[in-house]
Amino acid sequence: MNGADSNSVRPTTIGETWMRFWFAPAPLRPLAVVRILTGVLGLVLAWSYADDLQAWFGPAGMIPDDVAVAWRPPWGASLYDAATTPASVMALFAATLLAFACLLVGFGSRLAAVAAAVLWASLLHRGPMLAGPADDCLAVLLWCLAAGPCGGDLSFDRARAARGGRVPPATSPWAGIPLGLLQVHASAITLAALLAQLKGDACWNGTAAWWLASRAGAIDLRGAYQGSEYLMNLVTHAIVAFEILFAVGIWFVATRRTVARIALVAWPVIGLLAGEPLWGLAMAIFAVPLADLT
Repeated sequence: MNGADSNSVRPTTIGETWMRFWFAPAPLRPLAVVRILTGVLGLVLAWSYADDLQAWFGPAGMIPDDVAVAWRPPWGASLYDAATTPASVMALFAATLLAFACLLVGFGSRLAAVAAAVLWASLLHRGPMLAGPADDCLAVLLWCLAAGPCGGDLSFDRARAARGGRVPPATSPWAGIPLGLLQVHASAITLAALLAQLKGDACWNGTAAWWLASRAGAIDLRGAYQGSEYLMNLVTHAIVAFEILFAVGIWFVATRRTVARIALVAWPVIGLLAGEPLWGLAMAIFAVPLADLT
């Protein structure tokens, strides 16, 4: 839950609503849970690059610097551009793993979030054609965490402060900024995915579930869909309906918690059906603070 709900007095103007959404004191624990889950996701995704790191990004790798630059957005940059030896490539990658590990345990949390965000962006910009939806969602999660006190709870930082007699408060006006950013991005990413899906015919005629099943890998429901067109249509339209519900429902106090709790299950299931389980987990992480579980 972000700062927009932490005060019982209702705002009376757009300006007051804006200020309450971003700066009203918000609990630190939801942000800490997001930090921990993001650290785990970061380690898993980063490790998936480990076996082929030198083959892709090394001095004699399959992705030359000029090809990577051509694929990047105009503002893109990468620390790997300066890594001209296998040892320097490995050093940058090791630093990325270390940043994610520090984020996980909450050691130097704010610095770890910034470092992880920069190093992860560098890795993605070194091989932008390799990045998947989970990679992109992780980048967003990291910058959201870097915007606030993500180490204020459930962290080594908090434990160290408590031993020194400086117990941090359970809430902070600065926690509302990253929580608000998570909410905004959760809705925006869902809307973008939804609009992309609705541009084609598959979501309208109910066959999108078939195309998801054809690339899902571990879960192949094509046999079930062949036996029941109604099931295929039901799954397709249920996914679309959930995405609409999530993108809109998280903005209303009356529906936010229920919709977010549904999302904690629905996003991983959709990820499995789409053959992108880590993307489904990443989307579920966005919903964690809105579900008000802590």
